[in-house]
Amino acid sequence: MARRPGSHAHGDGARRTGRLDPAAVTSARRAPPPKPLSPDPDLVLLGEFGRPHGLNGEIRLKSYTGDPLAIAGYGPLRTSDGRSLELLDARPAPGAAADILLCRVKGVADRTGAEALNRVSLSIARDKLGEPEEDEFFLADLIGLAVVDEAGAQLGSVVAVPNYGGGDLLEIRSVQGGPTALLPFTKAFVPSLDVANGRVTALLPEDFFAPPGQKPADEPA
Repeated sequence: MARRPGSHAHGDGARRTGRLDPAAVTSARRAPPPKPLSPDPDLVLLGEFGRPHGLNGEIRLKSYTGDPLAIAGYGPLRTSDGRSLELLDARPAPGAAADILLCRVKGVADRTGAEALNRVSLSIARDKLGEPEEDEFFLADLIGLAVVDEAGAQLGSVVAVPNYGGGDLLEIRSVQGGPTALLPFTKAFVPSLDVANGRVTALLPEDFFAPPGQKPADEPA
């Protein structure tokens, strides 16, 4: 889940958000393709498998839960190809990305089985998570929302909701395409959010989608 400031997190790993310095998060950047959405509105996307790790069935998993390790505690999960899989254990993968895990899957004991799961996503029935509280949102419900200004003009769309340790961010792609840019998911920048109608009102700086400028010649590289 993702939260805007002003509410309390549940024990299921809901994310907390804090106010960030706007100058630190509004630069445009290249980004991977948008996260896959569950085709079934009754399912909530929790994660996606990546490459195998080693020869004994361990596999990388990108977790979309607020507490990344919480994904292993939900029991059997629905895969994007219609199966039911259960995570036996999960641990943080080496590196700085807290949402990348190494895990094992029940019934998968070798590299071949792990390779077959690459790019397979994991979801859970929405009714098993309960209803979000005020200012609490499922990440899968935010991805794909249209981003509009206060007058209703469309500016772009949300392609991801990353969190690098300082709070949730909306990764937004302009309607004109090009690199994405990051906006703090706080009420100061996102005063209105209407999931039911697929839109979020955002206050974007004028240079929000501008690519990073070149550093002056006398500035260290």
